[in-house]
Amino acid sequence: MHLLRNSLDHGIEMPDEREAKGKPRIGEVGLIARHEGNNVVIMVTDDGKGIDADIIRRKAVEKGLYSQEEVDQMDDADAVRIVFLPGFSTAEKISDISGRGVGMDVVRSKIESLSGQVDVETHVNEGSVFKIKLPLTLAIIQAMLVQVQDEMYAIPLASIDSTLSIQLSDISTVQNNEVIVLRGEIIPIIRMEETLMVPHTKDTSELFVVVVHAGEAKAGIVVDKLIGQQEIVIKTLGNLFMGLKMFSGATVLGDGRVALILDVATMLN
Repeated sequence: MHLLRNSLDHGIEMPDEREAKGKPRIGEVGLIARHEGNNVVIMVTDDGKGIDADIIRRKAVEKGLYSQEEVDQMDDADAVRIVFLPGFSTAEKISDISGRGVGMDVVRSKIESLSGQVDVETHVNEGSVFKIKLPLTLAIIQAMLVQVQDEMYAIPLASIDSTLSIQLSDISTVQNNEVIVLRGEIIPIIRMEETLMVPHTKDTSELFVVVVHAGEAKAGIVVDKLIGQQEIVIKTLGNLFMGLKMFSGATVLGDGRVALILDVATMLN
């Protein structure tokens, strides 16, 4: 919000001034968001008067932030970045929009607290671009929700080949490992009860299996119930649970319950 306010108050000129410069009387402020690698990039752009590096230098000296000698040695890009220093403002008067002395330094400190970066590119009488780069800490994926006893788990859909129900008689033992034969392929099975070390509570003749893959490896994960497909937001488990290699994160379901997300690659290794 503060960046948008700045673009309106400091950037966009009054209609008569814009017209005198050969610009449309109505200014334009843009808000752009996109992915860039492992980051989210947010840009606030305007086609206003830009930031004059000489004015920034003069204000910085007036406010005692730098000496005249120091600002004279700065190139224009570094001089413009002074706007991110605490208490710096070029507004001549305080308004409801800006000039209150709480500004770009707060923006920068907040973004840096999120492990992000903020920078500005500007051209006099052409406009400015404030660019925020934040790490992509959240990811949304499609997952299959399954149930093991009373607990819910999520399996990323990208790792699933198929789901099926089998009978106990469909399970064979090869070299002390339980396997099933699916379309002529021998697939080892993983019983979630045993992997999670939860006590076995009930016997049933029908078993639900989620066939998953990681690279060339495949396995069938045995669960009590298939809930269905859902779009979930991955949340990290935090440092306290870093040792739980079997889970890649967690998600909060619509009813408030937490479902752990299975790390298929770790389970198959």
